[in-house]
Amino acid sequence: MLRLEWQAERANCRRQFKENKTMSATPRIKPASHSFRTDDEKWQAVLRRDSAADEVFYYSVRTTGVYCRPSCAARVARRENVRFHATIAEAEKAGFRACKRCKPKEASLRERQAMAVAEACRRIENTAEPPSLEALANAVGLSRFHLHRLFREATGVTPKAYAAAHQAGRVRKELAQSATVTGAIYAAGFNSNGRFYAKSSKILGMTPRAFRAGAPATAICFAVGESSLGSVLVAASGKGICAILMGDDPDDLLRELQKRFPKASFAPGDAAFGDWVSKVVAFVDRPRTGLDLPLDIRGTAFQQRVWQALCDIPAGSTASYTQIAEKIGAPKAVRAVAQACAANPLAVAVPCHRVVRNDGGISGYRWGVERKRALLKREAD
Repeated sequence: MLRLEWQAERANCRRQFKENKTMSATPRIKPASHSFRTDDEKWQAVLRRDSAADEVFYYSVRTTGVYCRPSCAARVARRENVRFHATIAEAEKAGFRACKRCKPKEASLRERQAMAVAEACRRIENTAEPPSLEALANAVGLSRFHLHRLFREATGVTPKAYAAAHQAGRVRKELAQSATVTGAIYAAGFNSNGRFYAKSSKILGMTPRAFRAGAPATAICFAVGESSLGSVLVAASGKGICAILMGDDPDDLLRELQKRFPKASFAPGDAAFGDWVSKVVAFVDRPRTGLDLPLDIRGTAFQQRVWQALCDIPAGSTASYTQIAEKIGAPKAVRAVAQACAANPLAVAVPCHRVVRNDGGISGYRWGVERKRALLKREAD
């Protein structure tokens, strides 16, 4: 069972946005130039209009008297008429003027797109009622389709999900400080009680009155079993298994569980729960047998998209972080995918051990690289 933790989602959106360097108009940072050291390499970049070379160098054309970015869409000049320059100042000192097509003195296309998404985020956060996609697109000068694609690439979520997460955070904040529930609803941007109450259980996981009173602690039962890969702690809420942790010390695993659910009440599992633990331990030892148990997976919308993609990797197969990012429609969010894998609370049930580096090598694993290697070997056999 998948459950959205809306309070964490807004912070996750903002964090992913910052990781992709699109949350604010940051200084223009020169990309690494190690791939464009020689004139031949620079010329090849010009021929393929490589945007990765933009701001690494510029080229000028003797016959036209202009200088351009390597990605300029203008017709490519003859090689004998082209010179390369490390900076704009160098090109202008040599007597060339800026191209009116690629405008090398202005922000690059990539930077303009980043600023457009940043402006869309600011508009979402600074308006009481979440703006429509069409209104956002008009405000930043892009089409609806283009903005939707760029926003998702930059943040890992859609503008609608970002707005919902932001509004949910405002609801929680207002409920904690407003004198009445009604006042909190309107202060958070809902223009009617009906609209809010239709969504309240999804946003808060409970009624507004219960949230203001302080939600009762989640009851979690747990037990520790022993596998060939060490101790395995299994914990479950009333909805299903919410944590599977592996390690060498059962006490460390229990402390990790308590840290993950700081407001929960814990109790040892009964005999029936022991059967669940036995199935999990058997699955660790024989991962090809499968695990058919109810799950209570708690994470942000982005994390759950990643975890669902991990569950789609067949036993005996692997995928790279890049492939997972592409599968969930966020090809630039490779780092965020890796962090979602590291945050996975359900070892083996959500098979983050099946994610490897692009070259197929074994990468890090929350519960130890040796355990990851052993699990992959068992699935391959």
